[in-house]
Amino acid sequence: MDPKGAFLFLLFYAFDVYIFLVLTRFLLQLVRADFYNPISQFVVKATNPPLKPLRKLIPGYGGVDVAALVLVVALVIAKILTIQLVGSGSMAIDPLILMTAALHEIARLMLNYLFWSIVLRIVLSWIAPDPYNPMVRLVTQITEPVMAPARRLLPPMGGFDLSPILVIIAIQAVQALFRL
Repeated sequence: MDPKGAFLFLLFYAFDVYIFLVLTRFLLQLVRADFYNPISQFVVKATNPPLKPLRKLIPGYGGVDVAALVLVVALVIAKILTIQLVGSGSMAIDPLILMTAALHEIARLMLNYLFWSIVLRIVLSWIAPDPYNPMVRLVTQITEPVMAPARRLLPPMGGFDLSPILVIIAIQAVQALFRL
């Protein structure tokens, strides 16, 4: 039993969960999702402590929550530096390499987030839950900005909406292109 390994697992898991929550908050505000949804309320309350003071320094711009985006970047950089510290015993890393790694990780996270949101939307469409369910509504609100343009390119055929396949292929093509 390796206590150091268990601690690192928990530490990186905590980083990943909180990055996911802040990224969710950023996306919910970007797509103007229902603020009164219980899941939205949970995300807001979980991310408010660091974002409230950060918003005083970094205001939003054009409907984009810049403070949440800055917090995501800061958390990703902190995670990369922690990995570097654990791996080599030093946090010495070239700033250009650090920023490149952070941008790469954020792009990877965003594409994976979108990919899994669309997969969840597909599964939810198969089981046809209550459309007023808070989770169903949020997944729809998050994915609709990319699904609507795809639906214009590939309209529903015979009652089947194949636009999620088009979006998933596009996401995987971008991931393959940039090796994300």
